[in-house]
Amino acid sequence: MSELKHVKDRVIVSIDIDSKNWHTFESGLKIRRLRQYNNLDRKYTEPVNATVISAENIPGGVDILLHPNEIHDSNKIFNYIPLSGNETSSSVKYYSIHVEQCFIFFDENKWKPLKGFATALRVFKPYSGMIAGIKPLQIKDVLYITSGEYKGKIMNTLRSCDYEIIFQAEDGREKRIIRCRTYENENHDREELICVRNDLTEQLEEGELLIGIEISDCKTLKEMYV
Repeated sequence: MSELKHVKDRVIVSIDIDSKNWHTFESGLKIRRLRQYNNLDRKYTEPVNATVISAENIPGGVDILLHPNEIHDSNKIFNYIPLSGNETSSSVKYYSIHVEQCFIFFDENKWKPLKGFATALRVFKPYSGMIAGIKPLQIKDVLYITSGEYKGKIMNTLRSCDYEIIFQAEDGREKRIIRCRTYENENHDREELICVRNDLTEQLEEGELLIGIEISDCKTLKEMYV
């Protein structure tokens, strides 16, 4: 698709709009799961995986994760090749997405956030009382940053900034990444990181706090990066 070229602040991608409706088990068995009928949250139901065709500062051919609301006819490329029966029936479509709605791309065997974003984990405080089976409690509006300028720090954020990306991994199973907006040394009205929490960072390093995507998978810092 070399005839498709991006314009300023746009990323040309191809998307298999049916990809999120499949799940692959460890045995290799692949089943179809229709998400659109039991959930109104588009993060769960709509595809976010795409392949870069043309972009500025993003290698062509890499996987990229984008906002699910961008899979819309207003961004769709309809006339890139003469239509045929095979093309109109294919689940692979082409879109021109604004770069601010593209979050993370996969390169050199790891996920790398694009400019304006950082990856993160939620922070949890374990129960320390006498009753067994009490789950950890999430500390609201703080994140442990895993990329960029503040990597390795717990940060205060604006309210509800732990945006969760739900995507299909290479093994055909659902995976999740948390991203937040940060512009590091630039002033920007969409900055979401407020300040470094040295006290919480120290507690995490001492094993007193847990990090993870959700309560079921949270661990100590040493267990997370063993």
